[in-house]
Amino acid sequence: MQTTLSDSARRLPRAEEAESILRTCVHCGFCNATCPTYQLLGDELDGPRGRIYLIKQVLEGNEVTQKTQEHLDRCLSCRNCETTCPSGVDYHNLLDIGRAVVDAAVPRPLGQRLLREGLRNIVPNPGLFKRLVGSGQVFRAWLPDTLQAKLPRSTPPVKPVPRTQHARQVLILEGCVQPGLSPNTNAATARVLDRLGISAVTAREAGCCGAVDYHLDAQAAGLQRARRNIDAWWPHLERGVEAIVQTASGCGAFVKDYGHLLERDPAYADKAKKVSALARDLVEVLREEPLEQLGVHSDQRLAFHCPCTLQHAQKLGGAVEATLTRLGFNLTAVPDSHLCCGSAGTYSITQPVLSRQLRDNKLNALESGQPDVIVTANIGCQSHLDGANRTPVRHWIELVDAALPPPLTGASS
Repeated sequence: MQTTLSDSARRLPRAEEAESILRTCVHCGFCNATCPTYQLLGDELDGPRGRIYLIKQVLEGNEVTQKTQEHLDRCLSCRNCETTCPSGVDYHNLLDIGRAVVDAAVPRPLGQRLLREGLRNIVPNPGLFKRLVGSGQVFRAWLPDTLQAKLPRSTPPVKPVPRTQHARQVLILEGCVQPGLSPNTNAATARVLDRLGISAVTAREAGCCGAVDYHLDAQAAGLQRARRNIDAWWPHLERGVEAIVQTASGCGAFVKDYGHLLERDPAYADKAKKVSALARDLVEVLREEPLEQLGVHSDQRLAFHCPCTLQHAQKLGGAVEATLTRLGFNLTAVPDSHLCCGSAGTYSITQPVLSRQLRDNKLNALESGQPDVIVTANIGCQSHLDGANRTPVRHWIELVDAALPPPLTGASS
């Protein structure tokens, strides 16, 4: 579409990128057909085409209002529209640019500011978050239902991780909320990788990937977290680790974007590009390995929820399903598997009504094949879906780990 940026917009660091994305859009509207919020609300401005038009108006110098901010806030950043778009519109980057301009121009109400600031201070802090989850479990009976739904239904004891040091090594990003909500996920990952002759190592100095800050009005803080992670990982990369593995697809999508987000930073551009090139979702590592030697056996019926960050951002739709089928698991069919569950990072907290509607619709689809367990690849989706107290929801690697035969005597365990 034709666009003429205002003088102030032309001074933005990403002005050229925004203009290029806007001109790619032909305003066809195919994106609305797969947009979760448009499907729920039926409002043109709550679909990708309408949001692109709003951002275009903002960048052309038109008035920015609270309604503009509201329509952009309602976007899940699920990137379903990018998968659908015949023109290849880079919607999520345009949204990031537009949101930054709108948030700078429209002050949020005090309640929203406090909520977002609180999330930014709690969620990326794994130690604090884990303590709060523990306290929540103790006082669960006295908590309101909305808070109870955010806590794991149970916290099984974490089994020990292997101590064998293999020649092949990968870095594991431990994550922010996963150690508190699903502590067995990374431990299960380490055990499965160990059976394949790969050691999972961590960089203690690495922390939150930066996505929480970046998507809560603090893009500079999010990028600073990315720089700290690059610094923490770099010595390991120089020693030859094969990959930087993420067990949460939301983190993986953001780490894979480091190269793009830091391309204008002369001190980090090259390193960020290498980090993104080495970033791998867990399934990308496992699918290349001789999985048949694991001897996995399970009679459980599984329904797989493919997170938006896996299928639309990382373009790995079908990868986990193929891997689980290869391992011998029985997967049920899931209708409308492209649609978002409504978790979307902190969206379930900032937009609770829409989020619950999307969650219930997704659970109806996932449960239609009567699975014993629902599995997924992202801690946010896992916690959000499991919070409905319906079919249990776990990370898929935990089911693989549980189905492993006992290790041979004398082997690592």
